[in-house]
Amino acid sequence: MKLDIYQVDAFSQHVFGGNPAAVCPLTEWLPDEQLHNIAAENNLSETAFFVPRGEFYELRWLTPEVEVDLCGHATLAAAWVLIHQLGNAPDVLRFATRSGELRVTRNGDELVMDFPAKQPQRCEPPSGMLSALGIENAHVFGTDDYLVVVDDEAQVAALTPDFARLKGLPKRGIAVTARSTRFDFVSRWFGPNVGINEDPVTGSTHTSLAPLWAERLGKQQLTAEQGGKRRGQLRCELKGDRVIISGKAALYMQGTLYL
Repeated sequence: MKLDIYQVDAFSQHVFGGNPAAVCPLTEWLPDEQLHNIAAENNLSETAFFVPRGEFYELRWLTPEVEVDLCGHATLAAAWVLIHQLGNAPDVLRFATRSGELRVTRNGDELVMDFPAKQPQRCEPPSGMLSALGIENAHVFGTDDYLVVVDDEAQVAALTPDFARLKGLPKRGIAVTARSTRFDFVSRWFGPNVGINEDPVTGSTHTSLAPLWAERLGKQQLTAEQGGKRRGQLRCELKGDRVIISGKAALYMQGTLYL
């Protein structure tokens, strides 16, 4: 069996930026074991698989270790492939996912994703989490990630977490974030629980970060940058119970899988 595969750098206008995702278009679903094997072999933070179903595309995301409920950058990458590589994409791409229906539209050279918002709640950090991050004091919030708010964006850039100590915490991952002089906010995201020590750009965590910073800054439209050595840029807009996340993407590689 031969399958097409693409590697797209999402949330960047050029290659070697943003977050790389593999995209594998399918006509029918492969066995789950085979999907997991492909994702593990790709060894990227996410591999997106989709199957057309009438007006929808069924979309799934797998890390090298687990299947996840929501992934922003691999959704953007999948939409980019449908629009720029496969052609004849509708004006509004509708994806059926484990997080419900997600929609992606094109706005010039940006792709615009419509995701459900998640409202962060103040919480106590788990024992040892802040010290494993190398942080003494911070405000901590929770959704499906911990959101750790620090005072200085330089502190975010300088983080060198102890990933072994972060693994096993009760939530998916940890986002450390601060207000920025160049953007409205910056962040980094760590997810050893799902096999990703650091994800360069995590669209899904911005469904929590955008409501958090919209409230703190008193504005609905926000600019953001995420990452350490490798970084990507996003635009977020809070619309009621939805977060609109916009970004660019660039094709790095395309090829063939032999199964």
